[in-house]
Amino acid sequence: MLGVLVIAIVAIAIVQQHANGQASRTEVPRFEPDPLWSQALPNKWVNGQVGGTAVDSHDNVWVFHRPATIPDGEKGASLNPPQSECCIPAPPVLEFDTNGKFLQAWGGPGQGYEWFASEHGILVDSKDNVWLSGNNKEDNQILKFTNKGKFLMQIGHAGKNRGSNDTENLGGPAGLFIYPKTNELFVADGYFNHRVIVFDADTGKYKRHWGAYGKKPDDSLKFPPRPQLVQGAAPEGFNNPVHAVLVTNDDLVYVADRSNNRLQVFKLDGTFIKEVFISRSTLQNEGTVHALAVSPDKEQKFLYVVDGSNKAIRVLNRQTLEIVSSVGGHAGHNAREFFHIHSVAIDSKGNLFLGEVNNGQRYYKYAFKGMAK
Repeated sequence: MLGVLVIAIVAIAIVQQHANGQASRTEVPRFEPDPLWSQALPNKWVNGQVGGTAVDSHDNVWVFHRPATIPDGEKGASLNPPQSECCIPAPPVLEFDTNGKFLQAWGGPGQGYEWFASEHGILVDSKDNVWLSGNNKEDNQILKFTNKGKFLMQIGHAGKNRGSNDTENLGGPAGLFIYPKTNELFVADGYFNHRVIVFDADTGKYKRHWGAYGKKPDDSLKFPPRPQLVQGAAPEGFNNPVHAVLVTNDDLVYVADRSNNRLQVFKLDGTFIKEVFISRSTLQNEGTVHALAVSPDKEQKFLYVVDGSNKAIRVLNRQTLEIVSSVGGHAGHNAREFFHIHSVAIDSKGNLFLGEVNNGQRYYKYAFKGMAK
């Protein structure tokens, strides 16, 4: 009888332990693709590779694409003589409302500024100004426009980059972020430089810059072959590209060191706090930390990391930097499949908007479907 009682008690304890474990599991965001979100572009327009995506304070969605990357077979109507009834390259800046209705398009070369050889980053600040960057070797500038496309300011000059300690010019700047508390523009710089650089958002005046671990960037630093890079000691410097930067409400700066497969966290002044590797064993040169976004709750509890090489979005607990969930993980061109995710933006409801480069050339929505264990 005593043996039976002991067995019963142990069984109850196991059941309770399992129940407690289930109860303690963290709820994580869930997403579903929304393939019919956006309307077709008007005027027989077609887009190329999507360098950047952004969401403004009105939850409108912005897409920055590369018209020069559109294959001839997709822009036949624009050739001389025309080769087909469709299509024509769209202007590089596209805006949609929250329901996917096309609103406007603009951008390209103009008076008073130097346009990019390769369109890349886009950011819309709280004042509805649109910031743009390029990732070609000669793209050493950042441009600021109104949301209707009126030119406001240029930082840096095309073809003038002098390296990672140049305070006037950029080096293929990739990611952009405006932090309203300090009115500063943070730049992930970039494809040819190895740093984060900060400017005053009103005047464009240089404020500060730093490299990996908050140190002065060193352009002479050499990185080992890929197999050694992902298995050896943590790299001393940012690799190319330094691809994204994001500042959270608690004054933390998150930097995507893409080819090093890692994320580093800093204070606003560049003081290093911590780092985490994402799928570090990934050997593809593209790396695993492409783009960043945070959940729209007050605490910004979740950090979203686009892992382009592994065709996934990693969901991290922002405090611990532990991966708690993943979205995707399957390569392809259909719904529920990612090809080469390059950028991400999030709206006030938690919906994700993704952009693809290379042969992807897509912008699309992953709808937030609530929290679940």
